[in-house]
Amino acid sequence: MRFPTLRTPAGPVPAAAPAWNPQRGSAMPSHRYRPAHERVPLPSGADRQWPSRRIEQAPLWVPVDLRDGNQALAEPMDPERKQRMFDLFLAMGFKEIEVGYPSASRTDFDFVRRLATTPGAVPEDVTLVVFTAARADLIDRTFESVEGLPRVVVHLYTATAPAWRDVVLGRDRAEVRALVTEAAEHIARHAEHRPGVRFEFSPEVFNLTEPDYVLEVCNTVTALWDASPDRPVIHNLPATVEIATPNVYADQIEYMHRHLDRRGSVILSVHPHNDRGTGVACAELAVLAGAQRVEGCLFGNGERTGNVDLVTLALNLHTQGVDPMIDFSDIDEIRRTVEHCNRLPVPERHPYVGDLVHTAFSGTHQDAIKKGFAHHAKRAADLGVPADRAPWDVPYLPIDPADLGRGYEAVIRVNSQSGKGGIAYLLQSGHGLELPRRLQIEFSRVVQESTDDSGREVGADELYALFRAAYLDAAPPAVWRTGEDGTGRHWAELSVAGGPVHRGGGNGPLDAVTAALAAAGTPVDILRFTEHAVRTGPDADAVAYVEARIGGAGGVGGEVVWGAGRDSSVLAAGVRAVLSAVGRAGAVGRVAASE
Repeated sequence: MRFPTLRTPAGPVPAAAPAWNPQRGSAMPSHRYRPAHERVPLPSGADRQWPSRRIEQAPLWVPVDLRDGNQALAEPMDPERKQRMFDLFLAMGFKEIEVGYPSASRTDFDFVRRLATTPGAVPEDVTLVVFTAARADLIDRTFESVEGLPRVVVHLYTATAPAWRDVVLGRDRAEVRALVTEAAEHIARHAEHRPGVRFEFSPEVFNLTEPDYVLEVCNTVTALWDASPDRPVIHNLPATVEIATPNVYADQIEYMHRHLDRRGSVILSVHPHNDRGTGVACAELAVLAGAQRVEGCLFGNGERTGNVDLVTLALNLHTQGVDPMIDFSDIDEIRRTVEHCNRLPVPERHPYVGDLVHTAFSGTHQDAIKKGFAHHAKRAADLGVPADRAPWDVPYLPIDPADLGRGYEAVIRVNSQSGKGGIAYLLQSGHGLELPRRLQIEFSRVVQESTDDSGREVGADELYALFRAAYLDAAPPAVWRTGEDGTGRHWAELSVAGGPVHRGGGNGPLDAVTAALAAAGTPVDILRFTEHAVRTGPDADAVAYVEARIGGAGGVGGEVVWGAGRDSSVLAAGVRAVLSAVGRAGAVGRVAASE
């Protein structure tokens, strides 16, 4: 196939490239972009400490879906959707929630007023956050919206990076600092007699701002707002547009963590975006570097490629044995609510919540998962604890789907890439069949033939239909009966497909049946026989599996095939399994025609 708009790299192989790497220079204009170390002075990493730290407790999570995430929607939330999202945050256990930009829209203003004036709308341990730019009239409007709220954070922001100072604001460093100072003073005057008001400052585009300058501005605000342990100031340091690898952001955060004045009275917060696809890594490394608070959105909604995904961050901690302090025990209901409010779908491969993230199609993965489930059940039994309380260590499943309110029925799904383990798991979990290993191998080829041409997925019901057609329905119609002769020997009489009746004897009923088949000219040597109940209870069906050599003599020659039978009677299931093997070997005609 031709792709006429693509230009396959055709330049010379770089002289320093090893022989195993023949990649050539492309026509992409990469020279137009400056790396981060040329765009902003980076703090020295000589005394870097964050790489050796571990995250041992969750930071304070602050969802910004109702403001930052809402600004990024083609169709912003209406009041009903805003309320539904807010109620979800409360149910999940968030204690600080950014609820809007009240000076920017009437909808946001009215929503904040509704929360402020509705009795019981905001629990006593929940603090609301409202957002404002550094302009006196917008700050006035913001304080008008929060009148009556006992606990609120007023979040002031101003862009501080050189490109924003020069291109957007048209002000130099001193002028931007004066702008921030004037706005911070105006906020302080509004809050002078309101102890329930706390303060937050975001030097927008922090990660592209000179470290010495952003530190100077933040320390000025800390002093102006008189930060103290009982009324700490939040300094929120956004990676507004990702520009570098996550370690660079961590270095920047650690620099601020070490040099901020009144550090014990400052809450260090981060707000990563995902332009490079590494927002989660930026947030995790920032927490290692000293951040105590993380702003983001559920499932990562936001401008461009989105804000950092709080669900992924929190559940990453959960899988490391750290309590995320937020409830995700019904992840599908959370997803449904967010999809409704945002009018955006959550992708099928989205971490933890996507429809396919706990699903294995690959045969080797399925086999490992099937064995892992069995090992987990045994381990729980050995420890004497329920399976949902036993240590989790199942291959390819970093989290127990049950922790998120999901079942196991969709973990293993079968297509043309699948193997025997997944097929066996679906038949067992969906229909109670416990196929012997060699039968699993044989039946997997049947499934492969069915799926190879179409490449489609096969569910548990269709797998059972394939198994029934290939094995259970292979038994020819037969009339038979067995009994004992009084000496411990068994006898059987058998007529297959309307043919003559043949009689045989043996040590057990199946021996007698195979003897009757031998009398009809079709020797059957049972090599393996297993049976089990499909479910518990007195009315449960039995399923029997037979591996048998059909034809030949004295264990030599003939054809080795599998057969399977199902019946409410264990004996009848066994006889049906033997007849299934005969049918699958193509020997029915000989039995029916023999005299």
